[in-house]
Amino acid sequence: MKSHGVRSAGVPVARPPFAEGPQPAGCPHESGRHKRLLNAPWVALCRPARTTVLLAFALLAGASGAIAQTAAAPAEPKLCSAPEFRQFDFWLGSWDARDVGGTEKVAHIRIEPILGGCVVHEIYEGADGHRGESFSLFVAPRGVWRQTWVTNRGETILLEGALKKGAMDLVGTEELPGGLQRLVHGIWKPVPGGVRETATRSSDGGKTWTPWFDLLFTPPEAASQPHMPRPGGSSR
Repeated sequence: MKSHGVRSAGVPVARPPFAEGPQPAGCPHESGRHKRLLNAPWVALCRPARTTVLLAFALLAGASGAIAQTAAAPAEPKLCSAPEFRQFDFWLGSWDARDVGGTEKVAHIRIEPILGGCVVHEIYEGADGHRGESFSLFVAPRGVWRQTWVTNRGETILLEGALKKGAMDLVGTEELPGGLQRLVHGIWKPVPGGVRETATRSSDGGKTWTPWFDLLFTPPEAASQPHMPRPGGSSR
């Protein structure tokens, strides 16, 4: 083996790039290769202090890299921002529901956007104890609206459709706890002072349709209701 600073066969042995330096007072004795490397003039510290300094440099380098990556990361695209997702916004709000032409409140309804504005959420609280919620979403790949309605009576309704002439027009199937299925056609449209929802049902596959309900939604503070002919419907 070649010794540092000793000639071998008449050829001088090169010294390492960092020469040994004096160990600061109070430092434990170090020897060998580690001592030569760690006692470089640019770090004249005891081993614990050198280790701390090197670790701090490593942490700073990692933090700088993370900051650079964060700054370079593209902004997350805003989902459900297309105009079609706002087509049902005319229904948003807090409403009292009455049969068209009637004065007695049959339900209170809250309509609000949820899940980042992607879903229109309905909370229905009937005066007769009937409770229900619906979730309406624009299905962009198919260009249709889909609504799911569920209640505290085990009822479910699945509807699909689109905005037609300023009104939301949805058709689908109502499934009752006993297994009975009926077709349902619902139309929501803005009217002066509120929103009107009209529904019809069919038990023969769409050959004939009968009225189900015709509701007018108005703000709770509205004292008077516009007069409209009442077809004899009832709450949802």
